[in-house]
Amino acid sequence: MNRTLSGVITRDLLKKIILISGPRQGGKTTLSKMIGSDYDYLNYDNSADRVRIQEQSWDRKRDMVIFDEIHKMRGWKGFLKGIYDVEGLHPKILVTGSARLDTIRKVGDSLAGRYFQFRLHPFDIKEVGSEIEPDDAMERILNVGGFPEPFLENEQEFYGRWKKTHLDIILRQDLIDLESVRDILGIETLIQLLRSRVGSPVSYSSLARDLEKDHKTIRNWLTLLENLYIIFPVRPWHKNIARAILKEPKYYFYDTGQVLADEGIRLENLVATALHKELHGLEDVHGMETSLHFIRTKEKKELDFAVQVDNQITHIFEVKLSDGILSQNFRLLQKNYPEAQKIQLVKNLRQEKTYPGGEEVRRAAYYLANLNLKD
Repeated sequence: MNRTLSGVITRDLLKKIILISGPRQGGKTTLSKMIGSDYDYLNYDNSADRVRIQEQSWDRKRDMVIFDEIHKMRGWKGFLKGIYDVEGLHPKILVTGSARLDTIRKVGDSLAGRYFQFRLHPFDIKEVGSEIEPDDAMERILNVGGFPEPFLENEQEFYGRWKKTHLDIILRQDLIDLESVRDILGIETLIQLLRSRVGSPVSYSSLARDLEKDHKTIRNWLTLLENLYIIFPVRPWHKNIARAILKEPKYYFYDTGQVLADEGIRLENLVATALHKELHGLEDVHGMETSLHFIRTKEKKELDFAVQVDNQITHIFEVKLSDGILSQNFRLLQKNYPEAQKIQLVKNLRQEKTYPGGEEVRRAAYYLANLNLKD
């Protein structure tokens, strides 16, 4: 199945080193091999490939060289910089990896100005829309998530086994590679707690009590889970960014199948992942500044998601399983966000509607299949 990012990555390989990061087993290696047929593939986890990388003896007659897991090599950024500065893009350079690759965004380093980075997410309804009907794709993601292998297999028992081994690999390989962590059992327990708290603001104090850890440890663990692409935060909207960061966030899972809750909460997680993925696309492909929030007023009125693009709230979403009646919270917030599109996404909806104030009630699957947050 084709990936949405393949075209822009193919184009940008002519200009820069390309870094592809994202969740483990999200399709990064498969995508990199689909982009071209004439490549030399080197995986740092393979001992023979590791020697070739250290000797710099890959086949330079190939059109492209793919470095997989090279972020595990000490000094990997300086290594790539040296190749780029001396040899340029002959062959083209594509690098795949997970957590450590993403740290490039957060600190200045020697690769500055020499790379473009893309974050590859699991499948969503939009990406598979040319091959699978939106309603069918939604049901599949709700049941087995959007990671390519279980999504394409589409079998509940297979997904149950895959899910367990997937998390085991992350916690016992990637986590140790990323940071020295002794209490893996504690982090596993944290994940279990978060699975049942999706869609609700997460209290650091409550988690600290449940896990008998201090606040600093809990925050560090949550950051690790974010860096490992297990969860992502959605913070309350506030014009003052510092205040927004201090307030309790909600956490959602990249794998919707991980959510331990009713169908309504799993639907909310599905929508969160679709919006999160689309916004990362706007950043990585179009260079826009984006963020995803939820809205809560002083009166504790709430709307599920608010999309910010280039410092403007452009879209506000409410997610419902089967309620076609427009949420009154849209109208309560009309004066605060008059220019934002206001959309209520409903899974089981008989009739779509548009109201005089511009509010819309839309079938969730079909809206997400055509999701466009750019315009």
